[in-house]
Amino acid sequence: MRASFLLLSLVRSPLVGRTLFALMSFVSLSVTAQTLPEVSVVAVQRKAVGSGFELDGVVQPVKQSTVSAQASGRLVTLAIKAGDPVRAGQVLATIDDRETQTGVQLSRAQAAQAQAELRNAQANFDRTRELLAQGFISKAAMDTADAQLKSAQAGRDQASAGEKQSGLSQGFTRVTAPFDAFVLQTLSEAGDLAFPGKPLLTLYAPLPLRAVVQVPVSRSKLVQDSALVEVQVRGADGSTQWVRPSQNSHLPTADAVSQTIEWRLELPATAAKDLLPGQQVRVRFAAGQSQRLLIPTAAVLRRGELTAVYVVSNQGFALKAIRLGAEHGAQGIEVLAGLSDTDRVALEPVRAGLAGAKPVGNAVQ
Repeated sequence: MRASFLLLSLVRSPLVGRTLFALMSFVSLSVTAQTLPEVSVVAVQRKAVGSGFELDGVVQPVKQSTVSAQASGRLVTLAIKAGDPVRAGQVLATIDDRETQTGVQLSRAQAAQAQAELRNAQANFDRTRELLAQGFISKAAMDTADAQLKSAQAGRDQASAGEKQSGLSQGFTRVTAPFDAFVLQTLSEAGDLAFPGKPLLTLYAPLPLRAVVQVPVSRSKLVQDSALVEVQVRGADGSTQWVRPSQNSHLPTADAVSQTIEWRLELPATAAKDLLPGQQVRVRFAAGQSQRLLIPTAAVLRRGELTAVYVVSNQGFALKAIRLGAEHGAQGIEVLAGLSDTDRVALEPVRAGLAGAKPVGNAVQ
């Protein structure tokens, strides 16, 4: 009881109270100084990087064909479906051939008739020539026999051509694959009415493939002068790599609506084996090098549509909005606006946003 009374008396003493308050304040400041977050910073640097730009492209097959009917009639069978592999010459569909069969029979009969008329004309010509040699008929009769022979020969040739034509028409009722391919799409079904020019199905060869990209006309000069064109492809294991096309070409005209020029980049077989038609790829056009402001990707803070960094200021850190450009891998990401090469940015933007955060060091990229 006496100890408690003595301690209470000391606390109430003015001198002891001021001493305890100073001691507690010092301890509080020490703890606060020790708990202030420290954030590493890096200087914004201007580096030489490849100049150019990237665009999205689409994979397309180099060999793609829409198979159409060449004969009229009802589509009897469609032996394939989308996704099926087919071989060159394989029967894909058949068309009702009763009409063409009748045509073949008619042309064969006409050919036989023409052949018989030719034999008769040839025999008449031979007899007339013998009679003319014996002096029993005139030269005019010989000319008539010769004309009849030539007419029969022409009739025979005409009938033979008709027979071949009917055979071709009969063959058109069997629709075959023009090359080894996969069926991309079927455009008709069994029972539909077929006629010359009606699309039946679409085929594509799995190789070779190409990347097609629409380049704005405003950048066409840079693309034509580009020393390097690369396509980013994804392998079966999920890894990505940049490959150079084996051949580049572009259309000589621009699209009137989109004001773009179509570039076709044929891909090497080793890079295209894991790609599919319609797949999206990234195409990079690079030409020379230029100086750009770069910062590490980790320094960028993204909040919705806001892209910003924490910049070192007199009060610690200040949030500043920036506009980014292309990424350059390990070199960092390009800053188009919002920073200068005298600024320093925080490598940990989340910690830099805490109250009392202070910059530490000046790391070099």
